Amino acid sequence: MDHLFDRRIIFVGGKGGVGKTTTAGALGLMAADTGRTTLLVSTDPAHSLGDVFDIRIGNQETPLGTNLTGLEIDPEAEADRHVETVKMSMKSLVAPKMYGEIDRQLDLARHSPGTMEAALLERMADLMADARSRFDLLIFDTAPSGHTIRLLALPELMAAWSDGMLGYRDRSRKLGELIHLFGKQHSREDEFGMIGGSIEKPDTSRDVQIRDILLTRRRKFHRARELLTDETLTAFVLVLTAEKLPILESKKALDLLARFDVPVAGLIVNRLLPPDAEGAFLRERRLQEDEYKDEIDRTFEGLQRVYVHLLPHDVHGVETLLEIGKTIVRQLSDNSEPG
Repeated sequence: MDHLFDRRIIFVGGKGGVGKTTTAGALGLMAADTGRTTLLVSTDPAHSLGDVFDIRIGNQETPLGTNLTGLEIDPEAEADRHVETVKMSMKSLVAPKMYGEIDRQLDLARHSPGTMEAALLERMADLMADARSRFDLLIFDTAPSGHTIRLLALPELMAAWSDGMLGYRDRSRKLGELIHLFGKQHSREDEFGMIGGSIEKPDTSRDVQIRDILLTRRRKFHRARELLTDETLTAFVLVLTAEKLPILESKKALDLLARFDVPVAGLIVNRLLPPDAEGAFLRERRLQEDEYKDEIDRTFEGLQRVYVHLLPHDVHGVETLLEIGKTIVRQLSDNSEPG
């Protein structure tokens, strides 16, 4: 993790409420301070990136400082755009009489589980492919771990879907040719017309266009998968606190990331009590925290760990983020734990 900023894509993830957005913002500022043009992207529907920078960001690239740009992806807007794109692709496969049914089915699917995840992934895949030509580094402030893992699994699922659509199109074309071979002529509007095109006059340009659409989509998700698993380009940073549930979720996340061959650079253990905090209550909390900290050291022994102490004030504004960022970078440089 001491070469973290040498990557081109960094994912910051973990259980909800452990400080992922703060960490992502701090890393973004420090990367920008090294001269790297950085795009900081929030994929969490409960956006707080703009809050920690004290600036309205929204679903458009917004300057956050020198070399640093922010973007909060709107899952609802992406889902709407995603469904409209799928509608257009599907309508190119069928006769006009089926358009109404496609609209009805996909409008229902718009609210089904997985639609927003698929839309988010497509936007992320586009950013990973295109934004890398405009920025030195992309940092994704992701939703809680389970959501992120589903996003990481989707490239394979969506590529399989595209392969299935290509196969369906080929089978449909062959069926039309077979029907024509046996001498039964059909127009675009009969029952076989649902597959699109005219049997008497096959629309080869339409076939080429459909294949191009589906192949482009398949290549996009294959490329996203390649980027996600390339340890020279991509790193995943897990954020957790010294508490039971974040440790358990981090274990699960680490196992799943390993299953998908996603490289994990290390962990940031956030909000540790300062060593000079006083009082009987804080002493009891520190004893418990020390036990969990020992568990973190044992469980994640093979990963570099950075420790960040709880601040006496809210995390708000660039100065506080810089303070946290310097703490992280200093430990990465020293490769040691603070006293």
